[in-house]
Amino acid sequence: MFENQPKGLFALALANTGERFGYYTMLAVFALFLRANYGLSPAMAGTIYSAFLMLVYFFPLIGGMMADRFGFGKMVTTGIIIMFAGYLLLSVPLGGDSVALVVMLAALLLIGFGTGLFKGNLQVMVGDLYNDPQYKDKRDAGFSIFYMAINIGALFAPTAAIKIKEYAETSLGYSSNDAYHFSFAVACASLILSIAIYYLFRSTFRHTEGGTKKDAKAADAAPVEELSKEETKQRIVALCLVFAVVIFFWMAFHQNGLSLTYFADEFTAQSAEGLQAMCFNVWNLVAVIFIVYALFSLFQSKTSKAKGISAVVIIAALAFLCLSYDVEGNVTVSAPIFQQFNPFYVVALTPVSMAIFGSLAAKGKEPSAPRKIAYGMIVAAIAYALMAFASFGLPMPQTEMGPDGNPVAVHVADVTPNLLISVYLILTFGELLLSPMGISFVSKVAPPKYKGMMMGGWFVATAIGNQLVVVGGLLWGAVPLWLCWSVFLGVCLVAAIFMFAMMKRLEKVC
Repeated sequence: MFENQPKGLFALALANTGERFGYYTMLAVFALFLRANYGLSPAMAGTIYSAFLMLVYFFPLIGGMMADRFGFGKMVTTGIIIMFAGYLLLSVPLGGDSVALVVMLAALLLIGFGTGLFKGNLQVMVGDLYNDPQYKDKRDAGFSIFYMAINIGALFAPTAAIKIKEYAETSLGYSSNDAYHFSFAVACASLILSIAIYYLFRSTFRHTEGGTKKDAKAADAAPVEELSKEETKQRIVALCLVFAVVIFFWMAFHQNGLSLTYFADEFTAQSAEGLQAMCFNVWNLVAVIFIVYALFSLFQSKTSKAKGISAVVIIAALAFLCLSYDVEGNVTVSAPIFQQFNPFYVVALTPVSMAIFGSLAAKGKEPSAPRKIAYGMIVAAIAYALMAFASFGLPMPQTEMGPDGNPVAVHVADVTPNLLISVYLILTFGELLLSPMGISFVSKVAPPKYKGMMMGGWFVATAIGNQLVVVGGLLWGAVPLWLCWSVFLGVCLVAAIFMFAMMKRLEKVC
């Protein structure tokens, strides 16, 4: 899985891991913070939440165009600095008045723009590592590893957000609302780690940064793929068709931070015990990940020493889980903690996914990237079909006035946590089919002169989908829950049908 990959991949992946950890720590509690700190309705909180997600994924278009002119490396560094300023501003507890709201919105703008300079351009640099002929066939696997690294950061984020908030409340004496800001401060520290990794291992990927006279001379000397106007047009049209489809995936998928978090907060049991309780301890999930990877190593290793080490890791992880079961007992379940399951599944299932597609590729039966994306849309539809079925008979969401005069959500049901755990598993299958494959497809198909812009286009599609996340907030409390989930079921199915209808045109440029 990790063999024969360019060294720069691991450096860039780790740099991205640090940034994503901070981002997802902030995002884990952001929607709940908006409602608690400013007394916003679910719809208004959803509007701000979705607008922020839109900015985070729209600005990479601008960042890509700037990188095409000034170089990818410069934009990545500049982006980290701007993000740091935004997170620092967000970390200051200013209360819940209008001035605090304006400062918070300014911080979101800085974070969005900084992410736009950083995220897309870093992924273009990853793609350019595979322009070397010796790595050509490793592109899809490389992006799967890169995507897995993103989710390692995201895996620990919900636990970090909750624990730091609790520490600020119990040990430092901050109010519940002010304590949220300590979760946001984590992102500042993670960005320092990210930039440190970037510069420590810069030599392994510096040739992909672009933007210097030396790079320009090298580019002039190196052969550049020449495309006709017709072929360029075909590639851009194919990419735009894919962009149109992924809009609806992200609209549905990113409900994990909005309507699905509302569901976790208001309709899901707030405690768990036994094996179920173990799922809410991030270190138990890490142990499972170690077991999965050690099992792959056990069967794939060629030496007895490597097999022995793998066996020891498996035994140690199983022993840890057994001890954890004895002491776990009854645990409190907080709504943000459910967001750890998606990155856990991504990290745990990536080697499984790569093994399956590697086996299919060896037989000449691996689906094309566009076909994987279409399958991903169907899988996402299945997840919301399960949510709709499970929500029949549940009451409408309710609120009551809190002591500060702001409306507070009421916990009205105790649905088993297994529902959301299962839904996140299904959504992750869809994500693994769509997201890393989509990014790989863009890096492969984009015309050489428009690489930054086309990667930015992928993020613009994601941005539009993220803006449409607001639909979940608007539907929350306005329609029965089963109907809310059915909307996302419907758009995913329609997008999948459209994708299959365009398949011949899309596979033509692969």
